[in-house]
Amino acid sequence: MAKAIHTMIRVQELDRSIDFYDRAFGLKVAERVDFDDFTLVYLRNPENDFELELTWNHDQEGAYTHGSGYGHVAMVVDDCATERERFDDAGFNPRPVSELHRDGALLARFFFVEDPDGYKIEVLERHGRYQ
Repeated sequence: MAKAIHTMIRVQELDRSIDFYDRAFGLKVAERVDFDDFTLVYLRNPENDFELELTWNHDQEGAYTHGSGYGHVAMVVDDCATERERFDDAGFNPRPVSELHRDGALLARFFFVEDPDGYKIEVLERHGRYQ
């Protein structure tokens, strides 16, 4: 059986991205691997062993394009309203909290935020299938 271990995104300013993911989600550097042309940084928190891999290509000029296929990465928190307020106070410019209902019942409560490179992150409140 396969096990998901990480997802990778390319970043323009490594330190800026490390700082964002630490302050926003408590993700810490688990390992950093430097090569001549690029650096890989693996971020995680004690919640689980799934990692976010940041790839910094040293010679990249200009912003990366995300194309039409990228959607978002999702994170789960205990309370969306509290986290959204914290994100707002930190200057992360989160979108408003939204809700999805199905058959009259709450399916999901969430907001979106973008990282420094414009990757969308859905922040879901721990509920139902989102644990």
